Amino acid sequence: MKFVDEATIDVAAGNGGSGCASFRREKFIPFGGPDGGDGGRGGSIYAVGDRNLNTLIDYRYARRHEARNGEAGRGSDQFGAAGADIVLRMPMGTIVSDAESGAVLAELLVPGEKVLLAKGGDGGFGNLHFKSSTNRAPRQKTPGWPGEQRKLRLELRVLADVGLLGMPNAGKSTLIAAVSNARPKIADYPFTTLHPNLGVVRVGPEQSFVVADIPGLIEGASEGAGLGHLFLRHLQRTHLLLHVVDLAPFDEAVDPVAQARAIVAELKKYDPALHAKPRWLVLNKLDMVPAEEREKRVKDFVRRLRWKGPVFEISALTREGCQPLVRAVYEHVAKLRNVVPDDPDPRFDDATAGGAAS
Repeated sequence: MKFVDEATIDVAAGNGGSGCASFRREKFIPFGGPDGGDGGRGGSIYAVGDRNLNTLIDYRYARRHEARNGEAGRGSDQFGAAGADIVLRMPMGTIVSDAESGAVLAELLVPGEKVLLAKGGDGGFGNLHFKSSTNRAPRQKTPGWPGEQRKLRLELRVLADVGLLGMPNAGKSTLIAAVSNARPKIADYPFTTLHPNLGVVRVGPEQSFVVADIPGLIEGASEGAGLGHLFLRHLQRTHLLLHVVDLAPFDEAVDPVAQARAIVAELKKYDPALHAKPRWLVLNKLDMVPAEEREKRVKDFVRRLRWKGPVFEISALTREGCQPLVRAVYEHVAKLRNVVPDDPDPRFDDATAGGAAS
């Protein structure tokens, strides 16, 4: 299924039905009195978060959503039927905002959460509603109220605890495939990943976290180079960023330190709050570096980058170093969740990636 994370839709709630002005007319009942019923309420439009959806593709092609109008009131004390409501199911993490004002109307963060997008109009009053001891033959009635109409912008930001950040071909897709059961496309050319991938990483029984892999970021993304900043929004809900660096690029003229600095600069241009998130350095593809040179190359990279945070040395292809990384990430995420991590289950020692795909 094609991944779509933006859409614009029009929603129109139903109008309320008009009230009825009617009088009871039966043989031998000359003064039956008013019996015109009220109109029915128009249908409303709601949004509901659905954990089984992961794209807004349904709303890319179905842009207009209209609820039914309420029925008009009738004589013989008959009230009009209410219009049926419409429930729009959207993936978790969807932000619904008004397209004209930009005001955020809802963020769907809880499964099954139901949010009103457009309220249906109330039904009008029939003359039965106006009868009193002093007004025994009212002829008043009111029309139904119109339903709300809005143009809405839908934006999906995936819900993940950890986000992978790095240049194309840094090994992010290989890493998420190594630590979870997510199976993204992996190839030996840049921009293999064209949309975000989610994976659930199992550390032990009832110990897991969600990791998100987005397309690679390159220098000049703020000016539209590569895929630009198109998918960086999906990292804004994460608690931790893993900056994956290719320590053994194919082109010897490429400087990994310059690439790492370019990524950080693009991140700051896009959103200072995202730049301020906790960020760990993950040096990947150590299997392609001779064993006697690894320590020297890692120390030289960290010194030149002037990096002060945590550093992990891994090979996503051989899974070397992945288990300590996964455990450290889980402990960090667990603290943010106010959960005290238990001792790891020995059954999971060998399974660096035993997880279910999201």
